[in-house]
Amino acid sequence: MSKKYIPTIGIECHVQLCTKTKLFSEVDNDARLKEPNTCVSPVDYALPGMLPRLNREAVSYAVRAGLALNSHINLESRFDRKHYFYPDLPKGYQITQMYQPIIGAGYVELPDGTRVGIEHAHLEEDAGKLSHESSYSLVDLNRAGTPLVEIVSDPDIHSAAHARDYAKELWRLMTYAGVTFGDLYNGNMRFDVNVSIAEEGAKELGTRAEVKNLNSFRSVERAVEYEIKRQTKLLEKGKKVIQETRGWSDATGETTSQRSKEVAADYRYMPEPDVPPIRLDERVVEAERAKIPKMPADYRQEFSQILGADTLEILLDYQSLIEKLDELGDHAAVKKIANLFSSVLLAEENASLLNDELPTKDQLLTLVEMNTKNELSSTATKEVFLKFFDPEMHFKDTRTIAKELGVIQENDLGALEAIVDAVLAKDETKQAQADYRAGQEKVLGFLVGQVMKESRGKANPSAVQEILRTELK
Repeated sequence: MSKKYIPTIGIECHVQLCTKTKLFSEVDNDARLKEPNTCVSPVDYALPGMLPRLNREAVSYAVRAGLALNSHINLESRFDRKHYFYPDLPKGYQITQMYQPIIGAGYVELPDGTRVGIEHAHLEEDAGKLSHESSYSLVDLNRAGTPLVEIVSDPDIHSAAHARDYAKELWRLMTYAGVTFGDLYNGNMRFDVNVSIAEEGAKELGTRAEVKNLNSFRSVERAVEYEIKRQTKLLEKGKKVIQETRGWSDATGETTSQRSKEVAADYRYMPEPDVPPIRLDERVVEAERAKIPKMPADYRQEFSQILGADTLEILLDYQSLIEKLDELGDHAAVKKIANLFSSVLLAEENASLLNDELPTKDQLLTLVEMNTKNELSSTATKEVFLKFFDPEMHFKDTRTIAKELGVIQENDLGALEAIVDAVLAKDETKQAQADYRAGQEKVLGFLVGQVMKESRGKANPSAVQEILRTELK
């Protein structure tokens, strides 16, 4: 009988704070489109005698991040030196918070209600970036000194799906709170995933392997799945799992060994002598709490009875959209507009429109009203909705756009009866009329189509159908 193994996963997430300048130097913090080594200062490349000066805004963002994590904010915290020698860290140590972090214990609640504990989170500076070529490596120090909050989870995750959901919820929390740009492609958030497995019922966790620098939710899920399978095979063969750092390849779908995993003693931590401790009072914490908007959990509670879970989770990835829905107020309008956003805008060919200015509250409410009153068909409603994002039309009111598109339905019964009479008078509809009277219900669709053609698509199909049933009795 084969043994059953239980995976245990902990995730460390590096969140790049969206301050204007770096953590300890007064140079541009956003180097996404900059040439290599152009966003640097003597502090970043460790010119002798250069001293760090703490960025106050980074501290404020760290407090806000901690509040978004439902965490305790430590009113006193301090920095430490973490020593290691890599080409992308010129001074030979990283300034971090090992012993007294600014953010204490908290938790993240996943969409299904599962809670993942936060052990702590701390402020630290980022290292630079190495690019490896065939026979040499290049160093770019633009990222050196970037302010990070590193969020360390408890080992509360036990599946690849929950690892993915946790990473996504962290991204939502940090972007909603406004502490990071959240640009995964450019490394604004990076995930280090620790995976171990142990035999069911074991009192101790298995040996962990750490997969570094994952920058997508799908990569987190796939890397965890791979590691669970890899470690299970090793144990089933009687081999040991090595504690090490591993890299992930999206192309191959595999992790590979990079180096043995260091422990705290290897880094020779010591108190940072050049940066004083951070001492806060409750007024600072409450000021940051006041800046936090509605968060994903708030919207889940508010909209859970209105929107399906799948639709809601899609929309929660777009903070501006969910805020716009919240602005509408009317539950019926929220449901209809949410379905438009999810079914039309989130289609791959329209995804870029989400970067544009969103429709106004008045535009959306009028659109819902016209649809409800059968002035616009479902197809026409989508057509008008997309025009809200057209640079040449987005500033126009809903009714004007609908008129210019020629999609407002005719609902005047007198006018519709006249069109129906004209269609029924035509020789090409006589056989269909006879077939309907003989009990062939399906030919009614043909007659409705003829009326729609006669009205150039402006007749209300439902009203036309009722008129035809009355006329053909």
